[in-house]
Amino acid sequence: MNAASFPHRDFILNGTAIPADAEEMLAEICEHFIDHAEVLRDGDHVTLSSEIGEAYISKVCEQLDIRLACPTSDMLSMTRAIIAEHLFMFAGDDPLTLEWADQPKPARLANLSEITVVAAENITPRMRRITVSCADAARFDTVDGLHVRLLMPPKGRAPIWPVTLADGRIGWPQGEDAISVRYYTIRSIDLERCEMAIDFVLHEDCGKEMPGAEFGLTAQPGDRAGLLGPGAGGMPAAKSLILAGDETALPAIGRMIELATPDMEVHAILEVADKAEEQAFACRAGKFTVEWLHRNGVEAGTAGLLEPAITARLDTLGADTAIWAACEKTEAQAIRARLKAHGLDRTRMSAITYWRRGYTD
Repeated sequence: MNAASFPHRDFILNGTAIPADAEEMLAEICEHFIDHAEVLRDGDHVTLSSEIGEAYISKVCEQLDIRLACPTSDMLSMTRAIIAEHLFMFAGDDPLTLEWADQPKPARLANLSEITVVAAENITPRMRRITVSCADAARFDTVDGLHVRLLMPPKGRAPIWPVTLADGRIGWPQGEDAISVRYYTIRSIDLERCEMAIDFVLHEDCGKEMPGAEFGLTAQPGDRAGLLGPGAGGMPAAKSLILAGDETALPAIGRMIELATPDMEVHAILEVADKAEEQAFACRAGKFTVEWLHRNGVEAGTAGLLEPAITARLDTLGADTAIWAACEKTEAQAIRARLKAHGLDRTRMSAITYWRRGYTD
């Protein structure tokens, strides 16, 4: 495939990866990215498509030829970093060579924004909202990329920000300057004040192994952090939406609810610990309904409430309805299997793993 065959993509980049086992690496790519992108495999050729661009990866002899196509230079840099980081993660201790046609020079990441905490409040007993100031908040005001990577420097130290390495990966500071990184959703944006809100699920056992929850619990006005993004995970392009998830997905679902326009219809299915965790939403959709599911003491990720609630609505789906769901991995897999069995294709469904029981990273 040549550059001319990439529609509506102005930024193109080629690369070559030489792993220990090219076939095994291609299989790893397909298995992992199914949660995060549209994955199409045709023999030795794989296409990954998301809101931020496409990656075309082909096994040629014992190497992988990579072609990236994105609508902006920032998204191209982000896509390169994502592909590079994952290839090295898949390689583990095995050797891997990765080179790019436009080999980057070490430099601060183009899509990095510094933020400063200005306020913090609990909006429910288990959800805390941190408001931050951000000089370039406007670039996060998009429906195509709701998620960011939150960069949390060590308490009491001036942040040392990561840089782009020659192989496309992100070079993270080490030792005392090591930064914790977790994925979050921009919950809301106030462009006049250059402020944004990020919601954090609070956990009773949050600490060093749960740096995001700890940051949300302890953040004070004046604390500094960083954001990488915005990234993939945009609002589905449909006039009728079913949005489902547990509390980890509530910030994303809340953002989508409040981005809905008067010509849309939105139904939300939300699993939370109990009634005290219910939230109010300002929705402009022509029709908006919300269905709260309470675990009432059952451990998160084990209640099995979301899949049957979604299934109950499948027989009445309109032809233009899209379903977006995010929750614990096992439950997300069950929802995805159910939607596929019902005949929904990738354009009308998304069932995403937001977390895994027993894992904090």
